[in-house]
Amino acid sequence: MPVATPRLRARQTGFSLVEVLVSVLVVSVGLFGAAALQANALRNGQGSYERTQVAILSQGMFDAMRANLAGVDAGAYNTGGFACTAPAAGSLAASDLARWIGDVQAQMNPGACGQVSCAARVCTVSVRWDDSRAVGGSNARTVSIRGQL
Repeated sequence: MPVATPRLRARQTGFSLVEVLVSVLVVSVGLFGAAALQANALRNGQGSYERTQVAILSQGMFDAMRANLAGVDAGAYNTGGFACTAPAAGSLAASDLARWIGDVQAQMNPGACGQVSCAARVCTVSVRWDDSRAVGGSNARTVSIRGQL
């Protein structure tokens, strides 16, 4: 009786070097893309954080002015432009401005400046800071909030 012997076929097993190199290239491109997305998200997150801080700090200045309407009516809160150094404390309004500008510089960056201008209890609080780290950011970003006291 003849016994059937299995035929051995030459089959390729494993991967070739070219396939490994292509897969490494594809994975590395994907990782570089993920790293770029993460860096972009961090920049945008920082810009968003700074704009939120401006809104919170400006609201704090409005609260201080509401507590001292006599100073607002006397024009004691008007800075006459952007103030980058805190005024000398002497009156309640000067102390409020000094605290506010100190807070703006501490929470934003040391080069941040603030401005307050009021006319007939309609006030505008503005903050200017360096926003060059944000995507498409300019060197000087200004946010102004206007409110009636």
